[in-house]
Amino acid sequence: MTTVLSNPLRPALLAAARSPKLQATVTRLRATRSLVDRFVAGESEPAVVTAVDALLASGRFVSVDYLGEDTTDRAQATATVQSYLSLIQRLSTRSTAETALEVSLKLSALGQGIDRTLALENAREICTAATAAGVWVTVDAEDHTTTDSTLSIVRELRHDFPDLGTVLQAYLKRTEADCRELSGPRSRIRLCKGAYNEPASVAFQGARDVSDSYLRCLEVLMNGSGYPMVASHDPEMIEAAERLAANAGRSAADFEFQMLFGIRDQEQRRLVDAGKHVRVYVPYGEQWYGYFMRRLAERPANLMFFARSLISRN
Repeated sequence: MTTVLSNPLRPALLAAARSPKLQATVTRLRATRSLVDRFVAGESEPAVVTAVDALLASGRFVSVDYLGEDTTDRAQATATVQSYLSLIQRLSTRSTAETALEVSLKLSALGQGIDRTLALENAREICTAATAAGVWVTVDAEDHTTTDSTLSIVRELRHDFPDLGTVLQAYLKRTEADCRELSGPRSRIRLCKGAYNEPASVAFQGARDVSDSYLRCLEVLMNGSGYPMVASHDPEMIEAAERLAANAGRSAADFEFQMLFGIRDQEQRRLVDAGKHVRVYVPYGEQWYGYFMRRLAERPANLMFFARSLISRN
């Protein structure tokens, strides 16, 4: 399977993800829509709830992300909180397995770049509502410059919300140590390879080096006391997760696989049919551009699909 670092255009695409000028161009293209719809479950709350219901009916779990990041406006951060509160209320009406429903938060969307306390209190408000509704919360990882701040906020929130999850990215050289620190009782760690453009000083650059780091980190989590969340579409990582879980004496209920909405749907279904827990990361909202560009950067096939759409439209 093509890995996250194998697209030679990846650095350019990740840089484009932060370009307002290119964003304005891409979001106006009709051809963009067909591929965006593959990765994003709509722009509105009713649209994402429809997607969530279909996934739950198939036996899969969900983690819903209201798209947005790098917020520099307090009013926008407040609006993001309100969107999550509305979504949580809607999700709370679903009759599901205890662990089936989750929301994912990006702290930068909650004001982390404005003021740490603002992001902390906004996240606390969401966690409070989610706990009351029986919905899990996981804090997403962003680029490496936010990692220390993000993990400090997670540690603080876990005093009141011990089931709060967080994301660690295997391409960062620090992550194996973070896994050892954060794999204690009731911890929930989503381990992914990583989707940002990071310098060699902090991140592994080669695909094999990233995969090897993922395997080391995964072994730490499987041998820990928490609940590992294996976020990968890579067959090698999926096979390794099953082997490491068995070696650690874990049952299928003691860890889960996670995959992105619109990617490897048949594999998701196969794992569910095999009795595994599978959670689908379901993004929605109008601020889809950055997320969309990172999906293009991950696999050349996605980029080629987009290019063919543009050519056929023109």
